[in-house]
Amino acid sequence: MENNSDIVVYRLGANCELDDVKVGNIYEASVQGFANFGTFVLLNNHIKGLIHNSNVITDHKERDPIFVKVRNVRDNGNIDLEEFIPEIYRTENIVKKSSSARLSDLSRLVGRRVSLDVEVAQIKQTSGPTIFTFVDESGSENGAAFIEAGKRAYPEVELGDMVSVSGEVMKRNGQLQIEVGSMRVLTEDEMLEVKVRINDALEERAKPKDLPFLVESEVLEKLKPEMQKVAQIVRKAIFTAQPIIIRHHADADGISAAVAVERAIVELIRENGGDPDTDSHLFKRAPSKAPFYEIEDVTRDLDFALKDNVRFGQKLPLILMMDNGSTEEDEASYRLAQVYDIPIVVVDHHHPDESTDRYLKAHVNPYHVGGDFGVTAGMLGAELARMISPAVEAVVRHFPAVAAVGDRSEAPERQLYLDLVSDDYSEDDCKNIALALDYEQFWLRFNDGREIVKDILDVNNNHERHKKLVALLVEEANLAIAAQLEASMPHVSEKILKNGAHLFTLDVEMYAHRFTFPPPGKTSGEVHDRQCRSHEGEPVVTLGIGPDFAVIRSRGVLMNIPEMVRELREEIVGGGVNGGGHLVVGSIKFVEGMRDTVVKCLVKKIGEYPLDS
Repeated sequence: MENNSDIVVYRLGANCELDDVKVGNIYEASVQGFANFGTFVLLNNHIKGLIHNSNVITDHKERDPIFVKVRNVRDNGNIDLEEFIPEIYRTENIVKKSSSARLSDLSRLVGRRVSLDVEVAQIKQTSGPTIFTFVDESGSENGAAFIEAGKRAYPEVELGDMVSVSGEVMKRNGQLQIEVGSMRVLTEDEMLEVKVRINDALEERAKPKDLPFLVESEVLEKLKPEMQKVAQIVRKAIFTAQPIIIRHHADADGISAAVAVERAIVELIRENGGDPDTDSHLFKRAPSKAPFYEIEDVTRDLDFALKDNVRFGQKLPLILMMDNGSTEEDEASYRLAQVYDIPIVVVDHHHPDESTDRYLKAHVNPYHVGGDFGVTAGMLGAELARMISPAVEAVVRHFPAVAAVGDRSEAPERQLYLDLVSDDYSEDDCKNIALALDYEQFWLRFNDGREIVKDILDVNNNHERHKKLVALLVEEANLAIAAQLEASMPHVSEKILKNGAHLFTLDVEMYAHRFTFPPPGKTSGEVHDRQCRSHEGEPVVTLGIGPDFAVIRSRGVLMNIPEMVRELREEIVGGGVNGGGHLVVGSIKFVEGMRDTVVKCLVKKIGEYPLDS
C-alpha cells in the first residue's frame, strides 16, 4: 500500500510538453470542460487529458483545481487519467527551460510551438485579442493572446515585464505572430538572468560600426566616442521598440541635422522588421522655434507620449535634441521630462552650460573638445545618421554642406563638406536649399512638413521636382527679404562703440513687417549681412530690437552672449532677462517695461569686449 507521506504531486510548467508527462505520476491540473463520457482537464496551458466517467470521484465545475494520476499516454498523444485525492503530499515543479529559439528564429519555425524568455515592449488591446510586442536580444515580434473579444489577456503582465511565453508561430497577413498559449511573469531570479542576457546582447548589437567620417576633422575625431554613444542609445531604442522623438531648431541647420537622423531611424526600423509608415507612433520629428527646449515643446511631447502610452500600450520615448538642448534655458523642460523618467540625449553646437549634463544620458557638443559652433548640427547629424544606419550615407552626404552655408560656418569643415558634394551640388545650390528650408519652415510653424522638406533636401528620388521647388521657394523668399529690407533699412541707426565696433540698431517691431517672412531673427541677419559688406574688414554688431527681445549678430567682436545673459539677469533687478545662443549670434528676452534699461546695458557690455585681431 502506498504511503501518503511519500506522495509527490507534480506541477507542470508552462513550457513542458507531452514527453514530460510520465505514466503513474500525479499532477495538479484544472478542469477544462465536460463530455458525455468524461471530464477534460489541463495539466498546463496546452497539455490536455481525459478522466473517464468511471474514474471521476467528485463533482467539479470548469476551472476547478483537480489532482489526477496518469494511467496511460497513447501513441496518438491522448492521455488517460483518473482522479486522485491525496491526503498528505508534497509538490514539485517541473520547469522546462525555454528552448534556444530567439525572436529572430521565428521565420523558420512557422507552424511550430516555441517557448521564449522575452521582454514585453508594448501591450495593445484590440476589439479582439490583446497584442503584445515582445523583444529579445535578436529582434522584436508580436504575439496575440485571446480570452474574450476586447478583454485584456494576462492582465497581470505589465509593460516592461520579463515573461516566459509559449505558443505557435503563425503568419497573419504576411506578418509573423506568436499565437500565445501561455505567458507568465518571470520570478525575480529568472528575470535578473534574462534581463542581463538580453541587455548585454542588445548593448553589443546596438554598437555602431566604427566608420571613418566623411571628411577629415580633428573636432569630429575627438567627438567620436560620444557620438558613438548617442548612436548606440538610438539603435538600442529601435531594437527595444522604444519610441523616439527628435526635437530640433527650426532652421536649415537644425532641419538638416534632424532629417538626416530621421532617415537613419526609419531605415533601421524597417531593417528590424517594423513599418514606420503604419507604426508612426514609434517615431516623431518636431521643430522648435527657439534654439532651446521650451516648456511648450516638452508639454506637447509629454501629451503625445502619454496618450500613445495609453492608446498603443507602448514605452515612453527617448528624446533626441538636435541643434538645441545644451543650455540652462533647456533645464526647466528637462526637469519636467525627468518626472516621467524620459531619457534625453543632445547633439548641439550652441555654447553649453555644464549644469545641463546632469539631465542627459549623452551630450555631443564641439565646445566639449575645444571646437566651436562652426562644426554645425547638420554636420554632426549626418555623421551620426551614418553611425545609426550606414545605408543612408548616399542620401544625407550633402546635408552637412547645406547646414554649413545655412548656419554661416567659418570652420575648415565647411569647405571640406562643400568639396565632398561639389559634383552634384554647388555652393550656391546648398545656399538655395538652406534658404528654401528656412522659408518653408516659417510657414510650417510647428509642423515637421516631412514630405515637402524631403523634396527640398532632394531625398524623395525626384530631382526635377526638387529643383523646381527650391527655385520657386528661393524666389519667393528673396522677394520677401527685399521687401522687408526696403522698408527697414532707412530706419537702421549707427553708432561707434567704445571698442571701435560699428553698432547698427533696428527696431524690428516698428520698422519691419510682422507675422511674415523674414521673421525678426532673419531680418536682423539680413541687415547685418548688408552692413558687413558695406564695412568690409571692420567689426560690425547688429541689434534687431523688439518690445521684449533683442536679436544679436556680430562679426569681429569677441563677445559671449550666454555670459552677457547671466550678467544682465543678475544686474538688472526686475528685468526678467534670459536667452542665449552661440557666443556671437543669439537673442535675449526681457520684460517689455525694462527694454530701454536692458538694451542700454547690453550695448555697454558689447562695447567692452575685445575685437578679433
